[in-house]
Amino acid sequence: MTKWLVKSEPDECGIDDFAHSPNTVIPWDGVRNYQARNFLAQMAPNDEVFLYHSSCRHIGIAGIIRVVKAAYPDPAQFNPDSPYHDPKSSPDKPRWQAVDFAFVRKLSRLIPLDELKSLDGLEQLPLVRKGSRLSVMPVSEAEWQIILQQE
Repeated sequence: MTKWLVKSEPDECGIDDFAHSPNTVIPWDGVRNYQARNFLAQMAPNDEVFLYHSSCRHIGIAGIIRVVKAAYPDPAQFNPDSPYHDPKSSPDKPRWQAVDFAFVRKLSRLIPLDELKSLDGLEQLPLVRKGSRLSVMPVSEAEWQIILQQE
């Protein structure tokens, strides 16, 4: 089982969206970065994922979700009315992936980015590296445990 971190704006899809409907599966679509797409393609059912709130007042890791369905072609890429439509993508040769997530739990507190940047052992985590803007990234088991200890 691999560990991951995904970023989202909480007004788009945050941990409260998962917590309010804990038995609901939420598709994770709209990822339009090739490296992030490749990470989505590596996700497997039951992988655990930190949900990181970005582009908001309180930035940081807010909770844990899990993969319930491995990567499949992102349906938004084929929908001309979607902001994630990609006219260069086709059903026989899709460019983008989506995965389905479900709620595990909210953290007891939001762990802010500034705190994450100060922790020993997280220096290689793309989230804290200067210039990294990935919305999907792997998290090592050691990094996962360091982060959970901050809760």
